[in-house]
Amino acid sequence: MTVSIADPAKITIRPLHYRDFEAVDALQAANLENFKGFLTRERELSKGRSWQNIRKFLSLIPSPYGKGLRIYVAEQEQQIIGLIQVSPFNNTRSTWRIERVLLNPDAVQIELLTGQKTVGSQLVRHCLGTIWEARTWILEANVNDKTHLALYRENGFQPIAQMTYWAIAPELLDQLAEQEPELPNLLPVSNADAQLLYQLDCISMPPLLRQVFDRHVRDFKTNLLQTTAAKLKQWLEQSSIVSGYVFEPQRKAAIAYFKLELCKNGSRPHRAELTVNPAYTWLYPQLIAQMAQVVQEFPAQSLELASADYQSEREEYLEQIGASRLEHTLLMSRSVWHKIKETKPLEGLQLSEVLQGLKPARTPVPSRISWLKSVSQPYQPNIKNQDKYPGIESPSSEDQKSSDSSQHPDNGHHA
Repeated sequence: MTVSIADPAKITIRPLHYRDFEAVDALQAANLENFKGFLTRERELSKGRSWQNIRKFLSLIPSPYGKGLRIYVAEQEQQIIGLIQVSPFNNTRSTWRIERVLLNPDAVQIELLTGQKTVGSQLVRHCLGTIWEARTWILEANVNDKTHLALYRENGFQPIAQMTYWAIAPELLDQLAEQEPELPNLLPVSNADAQLLYQLDCISMPPLLRQVFDRHVRDFKTNLLQTTAAKLKQWLEQSSIVSGYVFEPQRKAAIAYFKLELCKNGSRPHRAELTVNPAYTWLYPQLIAQMAQVVQEFPAQSLELASADYQSEREEYLEQIGASRLEHTLLMSRSVWHKIKETKPLEGLQLSEVLQGLKPARTPVPSRISWLKSVSQPYQPNIKNQDKYPGIESPSSEDQKSSDSSQHPDNGHHA
């Protein structure tokens, strides 16, 4: 089968329409077969049409994050050959995340042969140029996904952290649940604790990631609309959310936080988010035991959680208890500086317009110096006349000569 090389000039980038769902399903199925070994990508793509139905349903609900979700497709000759999905990462929408980039496998092979990333680059650059409120972009890619890594590096993304995904088997969770965790100050999460969770989030990551994520206190609060949308999503996905944090009463600070996304029907693994203050890493066994006890109330499934390369104590503990590594990914980012056009070009700016603001607004008030100058003006012509006619002597010239002769008596004899 002969495949012609796509012409980049004929590729059209446009938002996703409802009539594109069947083509997107075929594109997802092709990528699922092509990246069967990448667990994160497989989890994302195995949902099939469900994520589209959820998005269609949630699009009817007014939500700040629902408005931010954007999906663009690359179309050529009325055929979809690529897709990109992006969404805001924080509440201020200064950081955006590329959630997925799907490319036609035939187009990927062509790009590898020609050394070009035409379709993927156009999709990425379209988002970089269209979403002006984004100052920083982040994404996550598998370390073995050479195609997407080359695409992201070509468009200016650089790695900032290496992530490792772990899985704790159900049998191991049963053993960990037998331990009684010592967490006397474990409290539920509410909007009143947003400031404490924000401080914990800042102290638990390096300064570079803190700057890239650009989170604020509002990112740890939820309003009524967001809570309603989250409840509807949990009902559609048959999931449940359990969260809590550990409070340190002496310093009045949150020192640990966990969030569990539990599957009620046992169709997929449970997922956990864990944040611990670097000075309280001894809480890892206590928090894992607490999560293991919560998981016992739901169908038996493995528990998945992530660790970064700057969290060495967490990785050591997970290896110690026998957790298995699932996948290694790279967290990448790039900054965007948009060029702002001048409202008035400098070439058309006249010099008179520049000096207009330097002109006095009213007549200056005479000062003492100007009065002295006006008084001394009558004496200035006499001085000028003396300089002009050197032969005319002043009345005191005779006295000056007599004084000079008295001081030098020998001047007349030598003359």
